[in-house]
Amino acid sequence: MRRRNIIIIVVVLAALVAATAMLLLRRGNAPQAARLLPAADAYFYIDLTPLRTAGLFKNAPTNIDPDYAQFVRDTGFQFERDLDQAAFAVHLPSAADLADSRTPPETRYSEIFVGRFDGAKLAAYLRRTADSSRPYGRTIIYSIPLPGRTLRVAVLSKSMVASSNTDSDFAIREIIDGYAETFTGGGPELLRRYYRHVPLASLAWAVARTASAGQQGNAKFVLPGGFDLFFPPDTVIVAAVRYLGSVQVRADAFTHTQEDAQRVSDQLNALLAIARTVEYRAQAGAVDPDLKAFFDSISISQFPDRAELNATIPPGFVKKLVSEPPVEAISAAPQPEKKPTPDTRRHGRRKK
Repeated sequence: MRRRNIIIIVVVLAALVAATAMLLLRRGNAPQAARLLPAADAYFYIDLTPLRTAGLFKNAPTNIDPDYAQFVRDTGFQFERDLDQAAFAVHLPSAADLADSRTPPETRYSEIFVGRFDGAKLAAYLRRTADSSRPYGRTIIYSIPLPGRTLRVAVLSKSMVASSNTDSDFAIREIIDGYAETFTGGGPELLRRYYRHVPLASLAWAVARTASAGQQGNAKFVLPGGFDLFFPPDTVIVAAVRYLGSVQVRADAFTHTQEDAQRVSDQLNALLAIARTVEYRAQAGAVDPDLKAFFDSISISQFPDRAELNATIPPGFVKKLVSEPPVEAISAAPQPEKKPTPDTRRHGRRKK
């Protein structure tokens, strides 16, 4: 009996060691969808599976755009129901594009979508929508004309679709090549270097690089409310959102020098003080306890190589954000017809 117990303990310990080793090996690698993205200036990723499990999308929207409704009918794919993961690459205008005043620079995007697709419906929709298609390896690239650009789409598998609206087809071909290598690569260089700083169990994260050191001046980032935040050249921002009973937000700005990290930290502290003052004055003395808890939770720390921001969004504040209709929805809602008053009727007759 003692020997049997020893064998069981050894097996359990071996399984734990193997699981830990796998976790450590995967810790430095971004999710497969993000690793497939081409070289870019910024990356965004969101995992909708936990949110859907929590019932966030159980109530389907009743007022949807007619074009989107037609897309759902044609493809059988509804984002709220069928999308599990989404990864985006942001391609900022090059220095040559910025210097060319004849054409305004545009930001382009590449995307990977993971979910449940109706292969037959999706293929029929792409064939009908695209103005051309051509094979690339074992994959077909569909070119869909859009105003000022071309959207290229490739169905990688039954559960994965890629798209890109860059000027050439290099980005979509890079994605297809990466998929053909069965995800053996570590992904784009920016993700390989900085994804390890994304906290575990993050539902959404972003990795972005600001202006390169070769460009003059600091990179400007416009915050909600019209506040400007300036980052030193070549700063890399890593931001993530986790849910651990409450929504936790963390953002790191990695800089090249301690002085640059101090500058970013000082800016964040100054903006936080302004935001707190403005918000509390707007509350007119009746401060929302959830909003106060959110602002009180914000902390800014400065390290030799980075400035770090942490915040906790209380569950009550999240519920208010979800339950309150957006301003656009309110303004678009049908308004009751106003009956003319005696004054307006008299005024109307007088004008006639």
